[in-house]
Amino acid sequence: MEDPSLAAWIRLSLVPGLGGQAQRRLLSEFGLPSHVFAADRAALARCVGDELASRIAANEAAADVAAAIRWAEAPGHTILTLADPEYPRRLLELPDPPTLLYVHGRTELLARDALAIVGSRNATPQGLANATSFARAFSDAGLTIVSGLALGVDAAAHRGALEGDGSTVAVLGSGIDVHYPPRNADLQRAIAARGALVSEFALGTPPAAGNFPRRNRLISGLARGVLVVEAALDSGSLITARLAADQGRDVFAIPGSIHSPLAKGCHALLKEGAKLVESAQDVLDELRVTASTRTSPQSPPAEEHELLDHLGHDPCNVDTLCQRSGLTPDTVSAMLLRLELEGKVARLPGGRYQRIA
Repeated sequence: MEDPSLAAWIRLSLVPGLGGQAQRRLLSEFGLPSHVFAADRAALARCVGDELASRIAANEAAADVAAAIRWAEAPGHTILTLADPEYPRRLLELPDPPTLLYVHGRTELLARDALAIVGSRNATPQGLANATSFARAFSDAGLTIVSGLALGVDAAAHRGALEGDGSTVAVLGSGIDVHYPPRNADLQRAIAARGALVSEFALGTPPAAGNFPRRNRLISGLARGVLVVEAALDSGSLITARLAADQGRDVFAIPGSIHSPLAKGCHALLKEGAKLVESAQDVLDELRVTASTRTSPQSPPAEEHELLDHLGHDPCNVDTLCQRSGLTPDTVSAMLLRLELEGKVARLPGGRYQRIA
């Protein structure tokens, strides 16, 4: 049986041109969505103007409402409205909370302590490694990791969270039934099975560019703080971080090489007052979260450790490493190959190598 109350919420969210601010104005004036649709056109017009009043009266959206109801009846599918007790309390602190949320997965994760991890879609190997290892550490400490399912840092953070003892929430910039980006389809399914997917957009909504700034406010809104791993100066991750600051959340940033364009966004945040992060413990201490202990990985042999010291933390080629270490090119190449296979070094374009923490 169709839930008439939920159907009215969905119908309200589907009125063309009726944004969240106008929806909340109507709810404040008339109460529940069913009361909005029962109101006469003149009363609606006094609240939101003639054009929107006409759209409210004319917009039945019966097929789309029925499709959303059917979606919500499937196992693991939930539609949360502003009136639901399970609606995330942190989002109620925002000036523009979504009228409803589509959730695929574990709705209880939306109420748990969370940290957002965001960064570049074109992250360096070191950035991806940092996102994965930091997310795993936070997950082990009991934090839910929130991100946006984008390529690069977002995906690495989700994977790291799933490797830990906790879980992850992915906030989508499309309808919850849309797989985007396609390369993350398997990850999206894994998050639906073990974490939660969240979207404020109607079913079938394509990933339009304007959706992602709206999505970003929910990523920061669901979390106690935001950690930026790598970001260029024009990155959307900086939008998320600044939204977090406006929302009263903590902002953290990992510094990088002064020569890397993907460090400049983090450095800009640090200049603006973000908290500098060198280890996961820095964030856990700030949030007053106690981390569980895990066995540290074995150290590399002494000669490889020395080569890593010579490599430093900026990209470097074999010739430069030979000059720094005094070793032959064959020896350096062999050691780099072992370190690469062990996941301690990444090969970059142009014959360069970079250390992975």
